Amino acid sequence: MQTRFILINTSHAGNVGAAARAMKTMGFDDLVLVAPRWTNVLNREETIQRASGATDVLKNARIVATLDEALDGMTHLCATAMTPRDFGPPTVTPREHFAALLKVQDTPHCGVAFLFGSERFGMRNEDVYRCHAALSIPSNPRFGSLNLGAALQVIAYDWRVALGAYPVQAVTTEAVLADAAQVAGMLAHLEQALTGIGFLDPQSPKKLMPRLNQLFNRAAVTQEEIHILRGMAKRMLRPQPLPASEVSPRE
Repeated sequence: MQTRFILINTSHAGNVGAAARAMKTMGFDDLVLVAPRWTNVLNREETIQRASGATDVLKNARIVATLDEALDGMTHLCATAMTPRDFGPPTVTPREHFAALLKVQDTPHCGVAFLFGSERFGMRNEDVYRCHAALSIPSNPRFGSLNLGAALQVIAYDWRVALGAYPVQAVTTEAVLADAAQVAGMLAHLEQALTGIGFLDPQSPKKLMPRLNQLFNRAAVTQEEIHILRGMAKRMLRPQPLPASEVSPRE
C-alpha cells in the first residue's frame, strides 16, 4: 500500500529534517512539501542535520505549489488535527482508524496520505474537510502540544505496526545449562567458602546446602554462571590481608 506524508506550509526547516528521519525509521520514503516557507528547504543545513542520515528521503522528496498536486494518486486522506471540528470527518485515534481502514482497503492500489499543517496554525478547515478522517493522538488533555516531527513519528509508528511491524532485532546468546555434576561441584566449593567465612557451621549445617541446591535448580544456572559462582567461592577462601592497624611494627 502506497504511503505518503504531506507537510503543508512548513515554516521550520528542522522539522522537515525531523520528519524525514521519522519516516525512514519506520520504513517510509514518500515525502511531499506543499508551499514551504523556504524554497530550498530540502538542502538547508538545519534540515540535513535534523534528518540525521535520512538524506535519501530528502533527495526523494518533492516540493509542490498546491495540495491538489500533493494528493495525486492518493485514495484515502488522513488529516492530523488535535482539535475536533464540529463539521467534517470523524476525529479518531490513529490505531482505531488504521485497524478499520485495513479491513476495507488493504490493497496495493490504495494510496494513503497523512496531512500535517503549519507549525503555527495547524491545518486549515478546508483541507481537513477534504479528508476521510482526522487523526488525534491521545495525549495529556492539559498539554496536547506535539512538535511536528514528534507527531509524524507517532503516526508513522502506528501505521507501521498496523501494516506489519519490523521484527525486533534481539541479541541472543547460546546459554549452555550446567549439568548435575557441575552444580554439585559448585555447591561443594561454595560450602567450603561459606564455612571459611563463618556463615556455615559444619556442626549444625541444618538445611542450608540442600536449600541452595534447590535455589540453583530453580534458577537453571548456566555453565558461565557456575564459573562466576566458583570464582566468588575461590575469592572467599583466599586469606585476607590484615588491616594496617593490626600489623606489628618492625623492630
